[in-house]
Amino acid sequence: MGCRIKTYNETMRILLSNDDGVHASGLMALYKELKKIGKVCVVAPLEEKSTTGHSLTLHKPLRIIKMTKDFYGVNGSPADCVYLGIREILKGMPDFVVSGINRGANLGQDVYYSGTVSAAREACILGLRSLAVSTSVNFSSPPPEDRIHYATAAKLAVQVIQTTKKMEWTKHTFLNLNAPDVPMSKVKGLVPSRQGFRYYSGSVLKRKDHRGKDYFWVGGQYKGFHREVGTDCYEVDRGYASLTPMKLDVTNYDVMSELEDLFS
Repeated sequence: MGCRIKTYNETMRILLSNDDGVHASGLMALYKELKKIGKVCVVAPLEEKSTTGHSLTLHKPLRIIKMTKDFYGVNGSPADCVYLGIREILKGMPDFVVSGINRGANLGQDVYYSGTVSAAREACILGLRSLAVSTSVNFSSPPPEDRIHYATAAKLAVQVIQTTKKMEWTKHTFLNLNAPDVPMSKVKGLVPSRQGFRYYSGSVLKRKDHRGKDYFWVGGQYKGFHREVGTDCYEVDRGYASLTPMKLDVTNYDVMSELEDLFS
């Protein structure tokens, strides 16, 4: 059952976060564009928190550092930033929560590891409209930071927010936007896409520290994606921006029916 999004006659209040840190270029590009459509408050990690997933910090105290007007840094996760941004800094619900722009795509199952997506998901848990924004950087041949087309993703994010203001918004749903790393004029379009699947090598690098003890680097290298038409991976690969609606309920209802039959 959906709930009607209200039309805003006053300035839209936007909470902006990310996982690349409060000083990240992608955050600044998105802040610049969002200011054109609303009043923006930035609450982002003091340090990079990529691939931290959806975590809240419960084992140590959190601190909020005011950087400049409307800019705050938190020594915690992206989800921490949204949690504190709403409850302690804004002391109220914003109209929209945006997370990004991430340096790198968040496609397929990446969304389960992504700090960028977790910030949008945290807002979704609170019943707010939210959007995760990423730029699909080619990490096999990464461009310099100042050559990444963050402005493209920022403009597309504003387009998504403006276009979806009057739509029916199903409760506990958020949006995941991935833009190709090209100038805006070269984006072939923006298409709704379903979640795809990416492949990684799954390799583990084993090293020894100066005391002779083993330590490990995990992660592996990106190896491609399942080439299925209509997925986020497929659309971004062919030069389109993908927009994927995501939800909190990940129940597999087909299997649920089978289990009900087995255990009835």
